[in-house]
Amino acid sequence: MNPERAATRLRVVLDTNIYIAAFGHPAGPTASLWVAAVTGRYCLLTSPSMIRELAKVLRLGLLWQEQRIQRRIRLVAQVAQIISPHRIVQVVAADPDDDRILECATEGRADLVVTNDHHLLGLKAYENIPIVASPDFRRILGVK
Repeated sequence: MNPERAATRLRVVLDTNIYIAAFGHPAGPTASLWVAAVTGRYCLLTSPSMIRELAKVLRLGLLWQEQRIQRRIRLVAQVAQIISPHRIVQVVAADPDDDRILECATEGRADLVVTNDHHLLGLKAYENIPIVASPDFRRILGVK
């Protein structure tokens, strides 16, 4: 990829619920956000704790087989820039897993957090990083 284009791409953290919507419904609208990450439309950021949570939800929520989970986790790790946050935040008391999203976003200097979680959406922004719902991000990217 052209270094100039890479430098201007949005840096985005997707919440686990976005991955689950995309992977659980590959023909659904949220899947276009995953495809946009795979094709380099934006720089996807994730963290080891977010990857662990994704594997857990794929295993327990979608009941995927372990081999399928491992293939998808490897793909996410290949597509995303892995951020290892050093700072722990405690912002979302109702759902501490949401704090891992905020840690990744701040440490990874994200431009945007994308979620459909009402706890995070209620914040609207964290440390000047906007938090938007998936339909808003699809509009930003110009995808259906």
